[in-house]
Amino acid sequence: MSGNHPVEVRILDREYTVGVSEDERDSLLAAARLLDARMREIRGSNRMVSLDRVAVLAALNLAHELQQAREERDARERELARTLDTLHRRLDGLLGPSPD
Repeated sequence: MSGNHPVEVRILDREYTVGVSEDERDSLLAAARLLDARMREIRGSNRMVSLDRVAVLAALNLAHELQQAREERDARERELARTLDTLHRRLDGLLGPSPD
């Protein structure tokens, strides 16, 4: 079964309905729990902080973490490419030139 299904999520004591495919439901719920936890952490015991400010700070923190993860992934991919290139050169050296 495909298509979007309404899913209720609760973030900082507010209900939101989001349309999501059934196979993405669990991931969306996990993301909502993560966002709710981050927003609660930022808000702390000061309930007077505006929801907009809390949301922007949580989004900024999560975007920063995503950017760091992407940079780390890119560095790992570059290192893997270098290692594979080195291994290919070693194999070519051991096997000699390929007959054409």
